[in-house]
Amino acid sequence: MELGIIGLGKMGFNMAERLRLAGHKVVGFDFNKEATAKLTASGNLGVNSVEELVKNLSAPRAIWIMVPAGDPVDQTIAQLEPLMEKGDTIIDGGNSNYKNTQRRHDEVAAKGFHFVDCGTSGGVWGLKEGYSLMIGGDKEPVERLTPIFQALAPSATEGWGHVGPSGAGHFVKMVHNGIEYGMMQAFAEGFSIMKAKEPLNLDLTQIAHIWQKGSVVRSWLLDLTASALDKNPTLDGLEAWVPDSGEGRWTVTEAIDLNISAPVITESLIRRLRSREENNFTDRMISIMRGAFGGHDVKKS
Repeated sequence: MELGIIGLGKMGFNMAERLRLAGHKVVGFDFNKEATAKLTASGNLGVNSVEELVKNLSAPRAIWIMVPAGDPVDQTIAQLEPLMEKGDTIIDGGNSNYKNTQRRHDEVAAKGFHFVDCGTSGGVWGLKEGYSLMIGGDKEPVERLTPIFQALAPSATEGWGHVGPSGAGHFVKMVHNGIEYGMMQAFAEGFSIMKAKEPLNLDLTQIAHIWQKGSVVRSWLLDLTASALDKNPTLDGLEAWVPDSGEGRWTVTEAIDLNISAPVITESLIRRLRSREENNFTDRMISIMRGAFGGHDVKKS
């Protein structure tokens, strides 16, 4: 099956490689010509314009957008629409606000195209482990694109699913990321408490590895944390500056609108905002975990 990908950052490139290994054809475009050349060298096809990408795909086309949320998504759709044919599908695999997704779905559908939202989790590890895919949109295009989703997921039957109508995929991914905020905050606070108990001289790296086996808090996040501590056990050179990419804020807003008490997620968001005001071990712990699981940049002092 063919897929176009717009946006060849780490995640977009790794997705293309996973699809290639599964026997699918990928045509990719990025403004970075080195990225498109790398894609071609890997066995897929990198092109230098959106027009060229569309021309190299057979109808009905499927084009996966991996660009930052907001205006870049609207701008990319505006570029695509004059080049596409009725029945083609646009997939937004980024972290868009689900309300924007619903609007885009209606606008695109009115012109005869399909629009699918796919909340995508897996970061830089997706090539090896597979991606968790939370898919929203109409039944017909989702069913037609099933081979793509199966190839990207951890297996054909696990780690992915059509969770609901337009916007549902991005809504579920938003809540997923809100939960992620809370889990990271809990680990960071726990390690910070242990570090502060100086008379016991606790080895945080050792403890992280102990918890990996048999403990009720064992998880992939803990595995990545232990690996990160192996490399930098005292978090030297890191500042306690933790960004947020939007989903945590949106989750808190939805909780308020729905009259749902969500104190853990809300407080974890507030802590991220606070991290930009002062340097502390708890927030440096979160910074190093983000770098471990998603390849996100860490700010160094």
